[in-house]
Amino acid sequence: MSPGGERPSREAVLDAFAVESEPGRSTLERYLRLYPEYAGALIDLSRELSREAYEDAAPLSAADQALIDAAWSQHAKAAPVAADPFAALTVDDWRAVAQRLDVPRQVVTALRERRVSLVSIPRRFLAMLAEAMRSSVAQLESSWGSAHLVVARSYKADSKPAAGEQVTFEQVLIDAGVPAEKRARLLAEAD
Repeated sequence: MSPGGERPSREAVLDAFAVESEPGRSTLERYLRLYPEYAGALIDLSRELSREAYEDAAPLSAADQALIDAAWSQHAKAAPVAADPFAALTVDDWRAVAQRLDVPRQVVTALRERRVSLVSIPRRFLAMLAEAMRSSVAQLESSWGSAHLVVARSYKADSKPAAGEQVTFEQVLIDAGVPAEKRARLLAEAD
């Protein structure tokens, strides 16, 4: 299942079990003997695969549909609205964030405009950014999607502005002229 005699990953084992032609008790027992470290996940998957599918062919009554709609409406009102932590900050706040993180303002601008690939930002730096923005890492991550790209600047151009391709955090630091020692410290995952 895995090249070079390495132990297969949990996902690989579960995938293999899920496509077994005879997913009965004997197959489960064989997998439990071979991969005892994944016993809980294998048992859960076995139960899920052996469940009978229940399909009610009868359409919902008007009363049932009204109850469902009312529940969804109540749920939607109760669900917290995820605020964009980037939109809440003023120019002075962004200046303070740049000073607190000890980076040039163009680095903070690239972060604010989400021109930096989220996966290239070290978790430690992301945590410091969240703290400086009075936010959480989860809020930053959820607001990083491409739908939240902002065009905060205004200038004349011959063509319509378009969102540029994201670059790595390291590239933004290089472009901003951050010295190599400081870059290494900012890119480090641990203190």
